[in-house]
Amino acid sequence: METFKNFVSYNEYLGLQKPLDNDIDVGYYDPPNMRLKSEAIAVDFYRISIKINLKNKNTPEKKPITAIFFNSPEMVVNEGWDVEPTYEGMYLQLSKKIIEENRFLFKSYLDYGQHEALYLTNEEMQEINDVFKLMMKYYKSETRNSTVLLSYVNVLVSLVEAFYKRQFSTDPKQYNYIVSDFQQSLVDYYAQPVNQLPSVQYFADKLGLTANYLGDIIKHFTQKSALENIHDFVIKRAKALLIENQKLNTAEVAYELGFEYPNYFSKFFKKMVGSTPKEYRTKLDTHLQN
Repeated sequence: METFKNFVSYNEYLGLQKPLDNDIDVGYYDPPNMRLKSEAIAVDFYRISIKINLKNKNTPEKKPITAIFFNSPEMVVNEGWDVEPTYEGMYLQLSKKIIEENRFLFKSYLDYGQHEALYLTNEEMQEINDVFKLMMKYYKSETRNSTVLLSYVNVLVSLVEAFYKRQFSTDPKQYNYIVSDFQQSLVDYYAQPVNQLPSVQYFADKLGLTANYLGDIIKHFTQKSALENIHDFVIKRAKALLIENQKLNTAEVAYELGFEYPNYFSKFFKKMVGSTPKEYRTKLDTHLQN
C-alpha cells in the first residue's frame, strides 16, 4: 500500500493538475486523462471528493451514483478503485495544518468516509456545484485570498451537514441498528464489574465506528448526544442501586458505577437529579414510610 504525504505526489499519481497551494487544493476531475484503477492507498491529508454518475467496475450490478466521498489521515482505501472514465466531479484537498489552524470551521464529516458516502440529489448537487465555482474563482485568482476560500469551505461543510441529516432521515432503518447496538452496549457494560465510567470512544471502538460518526447518528435519532445518553443511563442505574441495594453506601454506589472519586459522583448526581445521592435516598425512604 502506498501512502501519499502531500497534494503534489497524489495529484501526480491520479493524473490531476499540480496544486497551486500546499494547504488547500481545489480542482475538477478529468477522467479520460486520470488513473482509473488503483490498489490500496492512503493520504496524509483531508480530502472531499464529489463524483457525478460514478460507475465502479467492481460493482457492475449497481447503477451509477452521485456522491461525496471523504478521505482523512490514517484512513486506508483498502479496496482501491476501478471506475469507468465517464464520471464528472470536483475535489477539495486540505492539509492537516489548515484543519488544525481552523478547527472551528470544520465538523466531524471529514472522517465519515470510513463509514458511508453522502449520496446527493440533483438539487443538492447543483448547490455543491455553485459553491465549487466560487471556490475555483478565488483559488485560481492571482491574488489568492485564503480567508475567502476558507469561508466557502465552511459553506460546503455546512451543506454537507444538512445533506447528511436528510440522508439519515431518508432511510432510518439503515441506522436503527447503530442506535440499538449502542443502547445494548450500555446495558452490557454494566453487566460486569467496572473500574471506570464508559465513554463515547469506548462504544465507538466496540461498534467499529468513529466517535464523531456514532455521536452524530445517536444525536439525530435520540435528540440527545451520545454522552447525554450515557449520563442518562448512569443516573438510571445509580437510582436503581440507591433504591434496591440499601446496604451500599454512597461511596460504594459510586465505585459500582465506575466513578474514581465518590465526591465526583455526588456532584454529578446532584447536577442531574437536583439532590445528592444521600438526599435522594432519604426522600425516597420517607416517601415509602408515609
